[in-house]
Amino acid sequence: MTGKPIEALATPTTLSPGTCVASSVAIAAIEAIPARVGGRNQLLVRVETGDGLVGWGESGLSSREAAVAAVVEDFARFLVGRDSRQIGRIWQQTYRSQYFEGGRVLTAAMSAIDIALHDLLGKRLGVPVYQLLGGKHRDVVPTFASFLSTSIEQSLADTRTLVDDGWDCVRIYPDGFNGDTIFDPRASLGGTVETLVALREAFGRDLCLGIDLHHRYSPAEIASFCQMLPPGTLDFLEEPIRSESPEAYAALRKMTGIPFAVGEEFASKWQAGPFLEQGLTQYMRLDICNIGGFTEAMKIAGWSERHYVDLMPHNPLGPVCTAASVHMAAAVPNFSWLETRQSPVESLGFHDKAMFPVQVELDGPVYPVPEAPGLGVEVDETVLRNSKPEHVECPHLTKPDGSVTNW
Repeated sequence: MTGKPIEALATPTTLSPGTCVASSVAIAAIEAIPARVGGRNQLLVRVETGDGLVGWGESGLSSREAAVAAVVEDFARFLVGRDSRQIGRIWQQTYRSQYFEGGRVLTAAMSAIDIALHDLLGKRLGVPVYQLLGGKHRDVVPTFASFLSTSIEQSLADTRTLVDDGWDCVRIYPDGFNGDTIFDPRASLGGTVETLVALREAFGRDLCLGIDLHHRYSPAEIASFCQMLPPGTLDFLEEPIRSESPEAYAALRKMTGIPFAVGEEFASKWQAGPFLEQGLTQYMRLDICNIGGFTEAMKIAGWSERHYVDLMPHNPLGPVCTAASVHMAAAVPNFSWLETRQSPVESLGFHDKAMFPVQVELDGPVYPVPEAPGLGVEVDETVLRNSKPEHVECPHLTKPDGSVTNW
């Protein structure tokens, strides 16, 4: 799907009985634009109002961009002509516009539209998006950096680079994340333990040390892994098992005291709810480009604050996702670190400067909060449209016995 925009006539539009919106602020066109940026596809959503103002959003459902683009086109059929300022109402309308509410494809499309509408409103009012969310709590947004553990020596060197550059939180991936199509969950854990122990011994207690397990394991495997680690080795376990079953997380919670960082799979406040209410995550890893944009993310942030859970947002995409995450992080009191994929040991090319000539720039280990109106991102549409996406299929992993396992 190429994302051909759906446009409206430049006339006042009746929004509901007794309500009329000027064409200048009415949504005139919505377009989903898939593109190749660095080593992955990105799906941007462009929303334009009748006066020619443009806002940008991004979807986070990687490798299924065509499905999200189709939903964006469906939503555009009834959103064109609506008041672009009624962001909360539009969220409700898109969520409730079908009998089968929710799901990651739908909320990924909603996220991109919601982010674009906030970008539009900030530009219209001449204020950064964080001002629409209640103002900023911080001037800079701290980040954590990641690297693939290929050996203990390389892990020590990469961590030294990050620590010397000011990072105080580092995340590694387990052994076995090397691009092979065969993955043995249990076999990957022994070497990972040795790496983590070496990192803790080398860098002491001041470094926050976490691991992204990419929900590839069972509760029994993770419990065994935690038992292999000396106490105090890890500060957080990220996504150790899949999130469909809060009951499985509750069982695992009883087997280890290591804090959990869970939430990047969530597509709504309803999915996040059991994890907050039952104490099943200590860091909320929501993704603003999947959860439902600012509208839903801020509700979950408030719910998390009630349970003393800090946000540690998922941020694996491009400049629009990063900027949206930074504005959200600035506007909440309960925040720890934002994921970055732009560190000295893992710069993946997702923030192309030709395509995004103005973007939020990493300054050492922090993102300064932008003061420009809207998100503070500018897009070169010619470069964007000339960068055609490629079909990308995530690795289809099998265990050594041939059975299918998680990517």
